[in-house]
Amino acid sequence: MKHILVTGAGGYVGCVLVPELLNKGYSVTAVDRFFFGKEKLDAHENLQIVQEDTRRLSAHYFEGIDAVIDLVAISNDPSGELFQDITYDINHYSRVRTARLAKERGVKRYILPSSCSIYGFQGSTKRVTEEDSTNPLTTYAKANERAEQDILPLADEAFTAVVVRQATLYGKSKRMRFDLAVNGMVYGAWKNNKIPLMRDGTQWRPMLHVQDTVDLMCLLLEEDSHKINGEIFNAGSESGNYQLERLADEIADTFPEDIDIQWYGHPDHRSYRVSFEKVKTILGWEAKWTAADGAMEIYQALQANELRKDLDTITLDWYKELMKWHDILRGMDWDGSLFDIEKEEVPLKI
Repeated sequence: MKHILVTGAGGYVGCVLVPELLNKGYSVTAVDRFFFGKEKLDAHENLQIVQEDTRRLSAHYFEGIDAVIDLVAISNDPSGELFQDITYDINHYSRVRTARLAKERGVKRYILPSSCSIYGFQGSTKRVTEEDSTNPLTTYAKANERAEQDILPLADEAFTAVVVRQATLYGKSKRMRFDLAVNGMVYGAWKNNKIPLMRDGTQWRPMLHVQDTVDLMCLLLEEDSHKINGEIFNAGSESGNYQLERLADEIADTFPEDIDIQWYGHPDHRSYRVSFEKVKTILGWEAKWTAADGAMEIYQALQANELRKDLDTITLDWYKELMKWHDILRGMDWDGSLFDIEKEEVPLKI
């Protein structure tokens, strides 16, 4: 049995990845602050929960670990722009620190889930490969790129380091996110027969189901290190390269009702089409899910009341809510407690 340490284990991908690893017979140490709750990871005899900030992880957590999957991140562009310093701190610094600690403690393999968003704007015809120049436009993308640049040079014969540049994710998770493109479109269509779509709809974006990226990470845990060490792999599929208006039309077609487009925002300046030939050629891996499959999965879960759009399914809104209550509770705190206080024994006079 191999022992895998997963950071960001209570997040959107982690809540799909950790159960998959356990089902495959791995032992898992799940590290997270658990802002979205520990209960999203079911108890298991081979699961150890560590509630800790990855910026403060001690070296002893890496003893006996065979591989690290470093999911931790401030995980979307709006959150990255609101918390710029923290995004660099977590998405870049803490992951480099984790990779170095892992290497120092004899961990054999490290997987960095990065993002195709580092391609930024690339025009409408070119399909960018892992060898092409990047063009990160947001704090989230820039922090991911810095993590890649500092972690890949750590790779050597004793330490396998590999980067997965994920397409924009979608699909069902116990830590559900409705601030992802496909997921948000499906919810809007289900709730009020309108798909929210950022102007102007011509921008290109690759899409990838969360189960597909989990399957790829599991493959990378077992793959021959000589195939993957020091490498970057784009994760997605050619059929998953969408102009967003066409994506919205495809999702609308999965619904029995007539669905309208609800435009919002200013034109999105990020636009990139991505080549996924490398992962297919070298690893023989291909994505299995389509956007229509994912839309139907989410639609059925909504119909069955298995999913709800709560405040914590919109990442930025939940962070703002936590900050609000943190300030409220901190203002009420007295000697480290909300209700209890240290009382002096004062004799009562009658």
